[in-house]
Amino acid sequence: MSQYAGRFGRRSASASSRLRLHRRPRRVAMLSVHTSPLHQPGTGDAGGMNVYIVELAQCLAAINIEVEIFTRATTASLPPTVELAPGVLVRHVDAGPYEGLAKEELPAQLCAFTHGVMQAWAGHRPGYYDLVHSHYWLSGHVGWLAAQRWGAPLVHAMHTMAKVKNANLADGDNPEPPARVIGETQIVTAADRLIANTAEEAGELVRHYDADPARVAVVHPGVNLERFRPADGRAAARARLGLPQDALIPLFAGRIQPLKAPDVLLRAVAVLLDERPELRSRMVVPVVGGPSGSGLAKPEGLQKLAARLGVADVVRFRPPVGQEQLADWFRAASVLVMPSYSESFGLVAIEAQATGTPVLAAAVGGLPVAVRDGETGFLVQGHDPAGYARVLRAFADQPHLAAELGAKAARHARAFGWNASAAATADVYTAATQAHRRRVRSPHG
Repeated sequence: MSQYAGRFGRRSASASSRLRLHRRPRRVAMLSVHTSPLHQPGTGDAGGMNVYIVELAQCLAAINIEVEIFTRATTASLPPTVELAPGVLVRHVDAGPYEGLAKEELPAQLCAFTHGVMQAWAGHRPGYYDLVHSHYWLSGHVGWLAAQRWGAPLVHAMHTMAKVKNANLADGDNPEPPARVIGETQIVTAADRLIANTAEEAGELVRHYDADPARVAVVHPGVNLERFRPADGRAAARARLGLPQDALIPLFAGRIQPLKAPDVLLRAVAVLLDERPELRSRMVVPVVGGPSGSGLAKPEGLQKLAARLGVADVVRFRPPVGQEQLADWFRAASVLVMPSYSESFGLVAIEAQATGTPVLAAAVGGLPVAVRDGETGFLVQGHDPAGYARVLRAFADQPHLAAELGAKAARHARAFGWNASAAATADVYTAATQAHRRRVRSPHG
């Protein structure tokens, strides 16, 4: 447990009930500049944050907090607004060219995006939005200005932090620019509340950005327990996906970029097959996802690496899939492998466990919270492929291991429902509103 757990622990039931006595916001402007909640997770800049925003917004709407999500339009064919679910509206904002704009180029479009947000606001009565909730630093800058203009509180979720990513770079990966560090520092100062996924992330906000601990709240992300569940089991999922029933199947699912380290899995498989060549005939390694971020510089790099390592015959590359089919890939796998260099939480780790599949992950970021080492999966220190190969060997030699750990993983994941995350987020909104009112009444206090 992080040394910050006591300072940033979840609120007690009595504290939460007291907060709910105060008025919660009725309508939240949620900002997601660089990635739309309508985009397919697993490719481009779409990933866990997309899932987070969609699920959180829907659950907030279910407890009578309307959410309007502002995101950048990426095609001319998009309507100005799309109802994602009852009480959840997605607003497409024109800011820069629709296509071909890299995330690194988006800071230059923040003025245009802010203008679009302000235009939408101008059509409403004063006080229409009770609170601004921004996601990622680009959105935080728009949220900072909007919240000030509207006289509303600002809640911000970092999702990832430049200083943390730069301290844990994969070989050959590009560091985050100084402008992002400056921007994140400004947002930390401006926000009424910061939401961290884990106590460890809360501690990083304090250590790296001098955040006020009183303004940091820990809210674990959730999992859609109706979609991600054991269902009819591993055998049925393998049959649907055309996978052999008796195979050892270590799965990678996510964006293909150095940060996520899918190459570590391929290298681990090469190490294992060098030691145990007889496993080749009963091993399948699916890589489900598309190039993203710095991985776009060499979009076929992972395929070429598989060929160089001599494992191309066991690796199956698959494009990103929808959430329902992703759940089937999780069910079919012997183990989900997440060798990431940095993860603020790692939603796919909880999603896989919810389907009854254990996780083999790097002991970084929020993964030690998502995965119980030795109980629902295994955590590896560092990124030496040999360390991952040792765990994969255990799954090969002990066929019962996946089922035993998977049963515990499914029970563990049940504590991470999105309804609980939404309720905790609503409490943060209430606290932010109270803090904002105090600050307005006593601006120098």
